[in-house]
Amino acid sequence: MSPSILIAGATGNTGQALTQTLPKLLKLSKTLASHRIIALTRSLNNPVAQELAKVPGIEVIEKSWIEITADWLRENEVTRAFIASHNEPSQFADESTFHLNALNAGVKYVVRISTTAADVRPDTPAYYPRQHWAIEALLGTPEFSDLQWTSLQPNLFTGFALSSAAEFIKRFRETGKQDTLRLLLSENDPVALVDPGEVGILAAHLLAQDDISSHNKAKYVVNGPEDITGKQIVDLIEQQIGVPVQDVIYEDFSFIDAMYEHQFAATKQSKNVIFSIKRSPGTAWVGKSVSTTSKEIFNIAAPKITPSDTLEAMLA
Repeated sequence: MSPSILIAGATGNTGQALTQTLPKLLKLSKTLASHRIIALTRSLNNPVAQELAKVPGIEVIEKSWIEITADWLRENEVTRAFIASHNEPSQFADESTFHLNALNAGVKYVVRISTTAADVRPDTPAYYPRQHWAIEALLGTPEFSDLQWTSLQPNLFTGFALSSAAEFIKRFRETGKQDTLRLLLSENDPVALVDPGEVGILAAHLLAQDDISSHNKAKYVVNGPEDITGKQIVDLIEQQIGVPVQDVIYEDFSFIDAMYEHQFAATKQSKNVIFSIKRSPGTAWVGKSVSTTSKEIFNIAAPKITPSDTLEAMLA
């Protein structure tokens, strides 16, 4: 058995592009060309997993990453890994266990997906950025010095920020009527939305580096190529429907109520914890512009997809 690179979250919004990109990059590597690529999925019946299984050089395995042990990592000779964790309240327990097992198994390098850099701090009101802060703090301790790592801190994903705009346009085209448009962004604060697939491509480039020492302990701010405000999203919509948008609610977090009822209520998760997301304006409306992108990103694989590109794709 040859050494391997593990992709935990291969069918997710960042993992798909990573999995498709990494085999091509490894062929160009001086030290990693013989490595296997193991892509995890919770179900081999997942259509995305089935498509990834067709990619030459990818071995798709049905396994939940939260159940991975140090012994499993050793048996599969995992030397590098990617992880895009869930953002549920158990994230810290689950992801820290993964990293501890990676450390004990002798994994050399991990690339992880964090969240928007401005929110990754111990005093942010929302619970999940604090978990990312805690993971990065844990990885930065002397006890974890044998495990090299890079944490990508992407801005708000384009699809998440623009989904309501796409649905608004589709409904108008079908019915000729307008509902209230609800946008996560503020009216006037610029935010450099980023495409999750391009974050995955960036992660693939990092995993394929022959020498990762310059990226060890790095926390890279990953923004999209273009700033956009809520008002500019409205402008894009009006270009698509040909009439003014009549009613807009900016800085809208009402989806949290529905998310709690459908995803967390049955499991008796704390409403206080889940609803903490509402108490954090974060970068969704205070602005996180292109200017804050880490300079290293431009030398590796800078994102190029704009919000208008994403909206066009969502409408196609």
